[in-house]
Amino acid sequence: MAGKAAQLGTPVRPRVGVLAFQGDAHAHLAALSACGAQACLLRRPDELDQLDGVVIPGGESTTIGALAQTFGVFDPLRERISAGMPVFGSCAGAILLASRITDGRPDQHCMAGIDMVVRRNAFGRQVNSFETWLHVAEITEPDSEPLLAVFIRAPWIEHVGADARVLARYDGKIVAVRQGDVLATAFHPEITGDHRVHQYFVDIVASRVPAA
Repeated sequence: MAGKAAQLGTPVRPRVGVLAFQGDAHAHLAALSACGAQACLLRRPDELDQLDGVVIPGGESTTIGALAQTFGVFDPLRERISAGMPVFGSCAGAILLASRITDGRPDQHCMAGIDMVVRRNAFGRQVNSFETWLHVAEITEPDSEPLLAVFIRAPWIEHVGADARVLARYDGKIVAVRQGDVLATAFHPEITGDHRVHQYFVDIVASRVPAA
């Protein structure tokens, strides 16, 4: 159960890095810190060894992926995800966590953290950005307030494999998924001031860290 380790002995403050090549990394840092994580920027492959979890922010998925490869982070991060490291990707981060991307560039690679097919920019261009209230399974309970979900040049998830759990849909489209300890949202929870998605992820990470 997420958060179990944090309930035993000294509260766990997991170390979570935010991939910081492009996108609003600092908004994720603030949200993670508010949820009790030790949050830092991630730019070098050797920094992965100090982390318990990683956030891949929104932005431009092709740019983030290309820079992660240029600076030698892409393959080590993909290996850590495969080995079980908890990772959360929002918007562009969700695209990078897919097993397959539609409407992507021919040279675009993904990390296959979740068995899912993601359509890039599916909800339209910047001018088509929108906000909506959304219930997210495991995060907003039936009697809790919905989340304000902000979609900016957002993808949607066209298909998920048997091991992935759909957490939310908007207009019939899948917009939040979890598989194991990997979480993906098509929207940007870091910019609303509502930290429930980040708390959910921090609890996942904390549950994998041995209590002191």
